[in-house]
Formats: sequence, C-alpha cells, structure tokens
Amino acid sequence: MFEKITHYIIVILSSGFKFALGPVMGKVFAMSNLEIIILMIIGMMLTVTLLTTLVGDLFYGFLKRTLFRNRKIFSPKTRNIVRVWNKRGLIGIAFLTPVLFSPVGGALIAISFGEDKKKIILYMFLSACIWAPITVLFMDQLIHLAVSVIHHKQ
Repeated sequence: MFEKITHYIIVILSSGFKFALGPVMGKVFAMSNLEIIILMIIGMMLTVTLLTTLVGDLFYGFLKRTLFRNRKIFSPKTRNIVRVWNKRGLIGIAFLTPVLFSPVGGALIAISFGEDKKKIILYMFLSACIWAPITVLFMDQLIHLAVSVIHHKQ
C-alpha cells in the first residue's frame, strides 16, 4: 500500500513539474491509463493552484529580482508568448501550457499578465482535462511501438 501511494506521489509531482513526465512515470509503475490521467490532472492542478493562490506573486517577484534581473525583455520566446496572449488570452496560454510551457511556466505566464486567479485555475483545469488523455494515449502508442521495434530486432 505504501509503495502504491509513493508511486502515485511520484506521478503527481512529475506531472506538476513537466506534464509529459506523468505518462512515462505511470507506465514505469505499471499503472492503468485512467490512473495516470487522474494523477496527471491532480499534479498539474496542484502546481497551478499553489502558484496562483499561495506563492504566485511572491515567487514571480523573487524570479524577477534574481533570475530574470539581467534578462532581455524582448526575446523570441517572450515575443511568442505575448503574441499568443494578444490573440487568444488566458485560454490560449492555458491550452498550450501542458504541451509547451509546463504547469509551472503556464501558471507564471498567466500570473504575470495579471489574470484573475479563479480564471487561471478554471482554464488550466480544463486544459489538463483535455491534454491528459491525449498525452497518455500518445505515450501508450509510443511505448508499444518502441517495444515492437525492440522485439522485431531480436
């Protein structure tokens, strides 16, 4: 039982850090696709909720004073983020968060544009619910393909 809980926590934490790590870790621990999907959503939402409600403003302020102090304001990456924000707003950022930005990055981007915290959490939840099954099924197919290639070479 303790081992299963530990596996769940690892998948939650890995999904909260980088969304695509969730299915990989879930498959390593031989979890079902449904378990992985639920844990990925929990992981992303735990990160987004913690960043937006508890530490968002403090953490972003800390980053601005330390890591981003000597950073160029206009880089290709920041221009693309602003372009997405101007065209699609929070919905666009939330939709791209699991795929491009990671939960941490997406939450910090949404916070930096001064969006309402409840909206951030809602749109990130909807995005996680859309992307988790897609990511799990894609990784599942990728793993099956890799296994079949390995078996074929033997």
